[in-house]
Amino acid sequence: MERNFAEEIDALKQQMNEMQSAMMDALKQFAPQLPPCATGSPNPTVGHVEKMAQMHPDERISSLVSDLEDACGNDGSTGRITYMGVFASGGRQSTWVKNDLNTDGLLALIEKGTAEKVLSCVGSNDRLNMLLAILRKPRTVAELVSDCGFSSGGQVYHHLKPLLTADLVVEDKAHRGSYIIQPHRVQGVIMLLAGVADLVDGTYTQGQME
Repeated sequence: MERNFAEEIDALKQQMNEMQSAMMDALKQFAPQLPPCATGSPNPTVGHVEKMAQMHPDERISSLVSDLEDACGNDGSTGRITYMGVFASGGRQSTWVKNDLNTDGLLALIEKGTAEKVLSCVGSNDRLNMLLAILRKPRTVAELVSDCGFSSGGQVYHHLKPLLTADLVVEDKAHRGSYIIQPHRVQGVIMLLAGVADLVDGTYTQGQME
């Protein structure tokens, strides 16, 4: 008996269409548990910004991210960020909130050379260890020698000078001879470390820079 290949191909097409329809129905059923792109429907956009749904299990944070996406998309900026935190150590505390910060201004720090100066100031292991020690509690020069592995007070002063000049570190007025992180600079040091953490771990990031 001669085979009718045309009919067989039509039957296969029909089966494929039915399978595709069944798969789409299943995807729609489980859409709340899947990323927005899984259903084939693009995420909504505001201006040039694609809205990323369910960025965080806490609805308050996801709502805040949505507000930032809206602000960025509406004004055409490169981005908007909000950050906050608290750091308490050695009997001192710093709490901070910055909301809806335009990243255009942050990028300008590179163009102006400000970022290079700051990173050059702290960008050595000796100075970073010194900042870490002083963040944990006020330190004298003698304590910095022993705690940070310096061989002399002269070495400490060598690395301390640029930190003092940059107003990152100051002498503690309440305890002469001890050094502390300038109170309004604590958040900057902590957020710099947070940025380093983001550079090595993108777990909570969505989107493609391609």
